Amino acid sequence: MHLQIKNADIGYDATLISNAHASLNLGDVCLLIGNNGVGKTTLIKSILHQSPLLSGEILINSKNVRDLSVKEIAENIAVVFSKSIIPQNQTIEDLISLGKYIYYPFYFELKKEDRQEVSLIIDELNLTEYKKTPLKNLSDGNLQKAFIGRALTQNSPIIILDEPTTHLDEKNKIIILKTLRKLAKEQNKLILFSSHDWRLAKEFADKIWYVKDHEMFTGIVEDVLLQHDELTNASLFQVNENFVPPSINSPEIQKEMLYSLLQKNFQKDLSLLHFKFQGSFWEILYKNQTYKCESFEEIVLFVKRLH
Repeated sequence: MHLQIKNADIGYDATLISNAHASLNLGDVCLLIGNNGVGKTTLIKSILHQSPLLSGEILINSKNVRDLSVKEIAENIAVVFSKSIIPQNQTIEDLISLGKYIYYPFYFELKKEDRQEVSLIIDELNLTEYKKTPLKNLSDGNLQKAFIGRALTQNSPIIILDEPTTHLDEKNKIIILKTLRKLAKEQNKLILFSSHDWRLAKEFADKIWYVKDHEMFTGIVEDVLLQHDELTNASLFQVNENFVPPSINSPEIQKEMLYSLLQKNFQKDLSLLHFKFQGSFWEILYKNQTYKCESFEEIVLFVKRLH
């Protein structure tokens, strides 16, 4: 496990999250959700060792964060907070280039490959036409994307984002989250982002950390959502044009969760698969053979073995 939380009490004078346990691997995308004031930002600051734990430990690549220097934490984690200081005289290109700061002295000149990487990230975030625009002249949405771009250029194995889609419309939300998921899968990054919009979990996250009543519920997205009625009443995003769904025979909420799970993980034709929900497990018919899966995690592993 690349990021581990063990027996952690998280908070300041009082405990906000009690006895938290969680783990994430490189390549995972995890959504952190919960109402205002439950401790989401405090948890992020604890991972960065900006807010010491009340008890327990947090490990990055088997090393306790309290034993890491500020530079070592920056080399391991790139972070974007929801409220950032805006350098008034810088352009988007300037800001995104600063992600390379941890690898150079304070005054430095980017190498050719660094400039190419910055240009690629600007293009992926649909910011090319604004690359020379002063940050003070940007919309909230484009400014947020620029700060996310800076985190991407840092090339740390972990990227943590606190409410990254707050100021974005639906189109830009999808651009950002598709980019983050692509980064996790293609470059083996660990992505942890917080949001109030838990619908994002179904299409973009593999794992979920749900903070409620001083407790953190963790696991694969679809399993955790189905354990909490308040998290299962939303419509789907349409994010995968190459996905051909299987036949699904189940109640609507299980059907929605399974559809999201498969669309998120497989860009291919799954029409030869037939799923039937049997109350406590899924029955799967494939090429006249019947299989049984007891969790969404088992379903993902099963489908991967077929292709």
